[in-house]
Amino acid sequence: MKVSRFVNLFFGLGFAASTFAAPDPNFHIYLAFGQSNMEGQGNIENQDKSVDDRFQILWSADNGSCSGKTKGQWAKATPPLAHCNNAKLGPTDYFGRTMVEKTDPKIKVGVVIVAVAGCSIQLFDKTGYQSYINSVRNTQSWMTGYINQYGGNPYGRLIEIAKKAQESGVIKGIIFHQGETDAGDGQWPSKVKRVYDNIIKDLGLGSDIPFLAGEVLRSGSSKGANNNIAKLPQQSKNFYVVSSEGFNQALGDGQNVHFTAQEYRDFGKRYAEKMIEVLGDKLKPVAAVESSSSEALSSDSRSSSSKALSSSSRAHHRSSSSREVGSSSSMTGIIVTPNAVHSVNVGKVSLEGGFLQVPVSVARSGRVNVSLYSVLGSEIANVSETVKTGSNIVLLSGKNVPPGIYMLSVQIGSANITKRVELGR
Repeated sequence: MKVSRFVNLFFGLGFAASTFAAPDPNFHIYLAFGQSNMEGQGNIENQDKSVDDRFQILWSADNGSCSGKTKGQWAKATPPLAHCNNAKLGPTDYFGRTMVEKTDPKIKVGVVIVAVAGCSIQLFDKTGYQSYINSVRNTQSWMTGYINQYGGNPYGRLIEIAKKAQESGVIKGIIFHQGETDAGDGQWPSKVKRVYDNIIKDLGLGSDIPFLAGEVLRSGSSKGANNNIAKLPQQSKNFYVVSSEGFNQALGDGQNVHFTAQEYRDFGKRYAEKMIEVLGDKLKPVAAVESSSSEALSSDSRSSSSKALSSSSRAHHRSSSSREVGSSSSMTGIIVTPNAVHSVNVGKVSLEGGFLQVPVSVARSGRVNVSLYSVLGSEIANVSETVKTGSNIVLLSGKNVPPGIYMLSVQIGSANITKRVELGR
């Protein structure tokens, strides 16, 4: 079964049914987080205000005073991208622009960015962030306002918005710029790794998500942080360093900590070039999704189909006892053929004895084809078997299926259904 068979089904059956829009595998999402250099401190000039429509941002901050940006909604990625309180031009701006420029025109690029000036990596610690906030509340009270723009929990907001982004596209990588505040902390590399591991786990990502960390200014007051940054690749095969060599003009901030606007543009390009190098063929577009058409159901057909599905769903509910690992709700799809109405209901997937157990309820017996795909469209597992009218459990091999987000495709007769499945650890 080819990936082009994926369909989104939104058919009214005269009863309540969940709807699902599959993430677009050609919409590549990148997460960005850090401190002030990731916020961006460069002046926004006329050349920065024109952005390709293929470059989008999913706004993360509560402060939506920036024109056209609302928390949790996609918008064209015009700067500033972090928040509306003193954030300016940063590396994410020209990272995204370069990714758009140097990838196939079918690819769209989206970013999610959370950045707080002056913060330690401890602010992004999943469990210890509150202790850090308490420790700086009196000595660095100005930081509280920045933190509050992310609901008082920047890491939590990054995950929240990233999950929202996964409804639209596929997370391909992470870019990071932080460390100036922690230049003297020898444990910083392992703390960064812990944050990365939590991101991967909380978002159900694969084990190969690249993490690009940018160096700080080599002549600035925080230049010692580069010693820590250089050690990051020792933490994971997915960690890479983006050089700041040649960036020495420095913004006039008295401490030579921030880059100039032009250096942010060039730095963003370096991030993108490294990401392209690391991802390679993973940046190629996936074949276009085909859409399916349907004819109107007669009232009699809707009634009979609804009853059959309702009955089979109840039967499945009574019989299912497997441990649940998928987070997607059940889905129903119907496509009309000239001679018959084929219908299928897919429940939540469970893992048992090395197999993915897929609850499939059908209004009429027939041969069902069940396939598991990566979000890039590669088939991971497939099975085809005859099922009876009503509730069935179809077993799909779970061998070599790591935790992550997948697309499950089920076809019987002329009914096709695709649903998102998140397999946890």
